Amino acid sequence: MAATRYPLIAREGWPFIFVLGCAGILVFWQVGWAWSLPLWLGVLALLFLYRDPLRQVPSTPQAIVSPVDGVVRSIETVADPYLDREAQHVAIRMSPYGVFSTRAPAEGKMLEPRRGAGPDGRQGVWLRTDEGDDVVIVMNRGPLHNAPRCYVGFGERVGQGQRCGFITLGSDIEMYLPANCRLKVRPGDHVRAGADIIGLLVHK
Repeated sequence: MAATRYPLIAREGWPFIFVLGCAGILVFWQVGWAWSLPLWLGVLALLFLYRDPLRQVPSTPQAIVSPVDGVVRSIETVADPYLDREAQHVAIRMSPYGVFSTRAPAEGKMLEPRRGAGPDGRQGVWLRTDEGDDVVIVMNRGPLHNAPRCYVGFGERVGQGQRCGFITLGSDIEMYLPANCRLKVRPGDHVRAGADIIGLLVHK
């Protein structure tokens, strides 16, 4: 198993933690420890909210790992609205208290879906593996209507389990996997980004 190395605190939270920490120091020096306590509690809350723990990527061949931390809501066979094919649709709900980093489910190249936006204008990200398998990931807006952040552009390569985005407070994630993918999860299962296997790609 290979470890994905990232800071233990997501960089998206660094500015907030820095500002609140500086405010805590200033208040401590000016009026005392008791008055600065709420600010230090705020720093602790931010450290928890923006935590980004080390993850071990499984060495299982042809594995599709979870792109986020969350709970599998549903699994069904559907028509993929992005690539015009039959696919297995896996819906995952992130927790507003969980880890918000998103990771690549497989190694491959990021491409723009042939049909662009899917239902309700939602944008999917198309990942094609080196073996030619297609995986589409749809990251919906968060509870504050905040847009997901994606740090990988079309045409760029990603490694399995690579940190590639962030969704503050989480959201609902959808995956469209090949129809013959052998799923390893069921509705209600808890999954961890980059570490837990969603399914195995099947090749003849």
